[in-house]
Amino acid sequence: MFDFLHTNTSRRSMLELMGFAGAASLGLSGCVGVGGNDSDTSTSGARKGFRQAPVKVPAKYKGRTKVLFWAPFTGINFQVLSSLLTKFNDSQKDIYAGAESVGGYADLAQKFTAALQAKEVPDIVCFPEHRWIQYWQAEALAPLDKYFDDDWSTKVYMEQFVAEGQAQGKTFQVPFARSTPLFYYNKTRFKEAGLPEQGPGTWPEFAEMAADLVRLKAAGKALKVFPFKNDDEWYGQAHIWAWGGRFSEGTKVLVDQGPMLEWLTWKNKFIHRDNFGYVAKSPVTDFTTGISAATHASTATLAQILHDAKFDVGTHFMLGKASPGPKVPIGGSGLAVVRAESTDRQDAAAKVLRFMAEPEVCATWHLGTGYLPIVKKAAELSNVQANVKKIPNYGVALDQVKNAKQSDTITWFDSPVDDINRAMGLVYGDGKDPRTVVADLQKQLDAKMAKYKDTISNVMAKGN
Repeated sequence: MFDFLHTNTSRRSMLELMGFAGAASLGLSGCVGVGGNDSDTSTSGARKGFRQAPVKVPAKYKGRTKVLFWAPFTGINFQVLSSLLTKFNDSQKDIYAGAESVGGYADLAQKFTAALQAKEVPDIVCFPEHRWIQYWQAEALAPLDKYFDDDWSTKVYMEQFVAEGQAQGKTFQVPFARSTPLFYYNKTRFKEAGLPEQGPGTWPEFAEMAADLVRLKAAGKALKVFPFKNDDEWYGQAHIWAWGGRFSEGTKVLVDQGPMLEWLTWKNKFIHRDNFGYVAKSPVTDFTTGISAATHASTATLAQILHDAKFDVGTHFMLGKASPGPKVPIGGSGLAVVRAESTDRQDAAAKVLRFMAEPEVCATWHLGTGYLPIVKKAAELSNVQANVKKIPNYGVALDQVKNAKQSDTITWFDSPVDDINRAMGLVYGDGKDPRTVVADLQKQLDAKMAKYKDTISNVMAKGN
């Protein structure tokens, strides 16, 4: 029903397709003309030879400038998006914006790469996290700053989400379907065990509560405490920050500096010695069906979890180590405008992005899908506030935004993410020695950083 970022079709699964060191690794440089007669990446000029992919236009909108939006959403998310674009189309008489569902994020990446090679492209694309960078390198995206004014600019968005769409001081993607990880717990079972309703704030506090939780039964067996998964890197980012470390800073890998070893050693004990954790195929399913007492999942899954669970669901900021509320990584996706042969279409696409940033529109997207209301004024609207009052868990998700920040640089690329997932899985699932795992991971990520450091430096440069 919902399209979530961290699923089997997410960017975390696009290892072969999206593990890039630059445009050339996807065969993009030849199809985009980097360094040729194209206009450079500092302009939004037209690119000769590129044309718009086919767009079906209803008769009532004939004669308008056509804008094609390739959306990595299905089900209710795509329905909400389509209704918003209908509202846009009916609000003016010059532009028709049509949405086409391309499946999930992996499907989008594959289709958009093929579209660039065929030189038949959409006008708006919704890229997950930093996955727009490879297309920026290939000069396929239009900078958006020229369209900003007093009513629409990066200032209207929650500032935590803005920098992820910028390179060399210019904006190539604006926030749209954004999320953060969140701690979910079964408030009903916590009360049964005589534990505080507000849940734990730190992992050590949770470990103390776990001893009481495992005394309860679920389907005739001991209640499980917490399910992990073999691709938990997104949550691992919050864990290493909670333990005072980082995967990387700039172009330097830092996993062997101590905090990651301490974190994995603690989790190794929690899972394998205390028997409070386990690796599950679907942690969210285990949680909503009552098998486990808690889980971590995206804020964008909140509506689905509340719908599926037959118990009182509690939420909390991601758990800290010594104190509650660590920093959390940003998830979800943002909107970019594709450079093609028509500057008129680029201008029209920018107007669609402007429309999506209107507070009422942003609130509709938030309430209809569960993604965060990333426009600051949207979070202040009466219908959003009423929803928080009615369902306080939404307020927890909104309050945690202040802790959100960009993921560490090495996780901008899927191949290193795969390495981190594998390392975490060796400890979480197999109980391997964390010291050996961390040492091996440092070597793997050092080798990957050698491939990606120029890209990272290029993105982080201030530009002209």
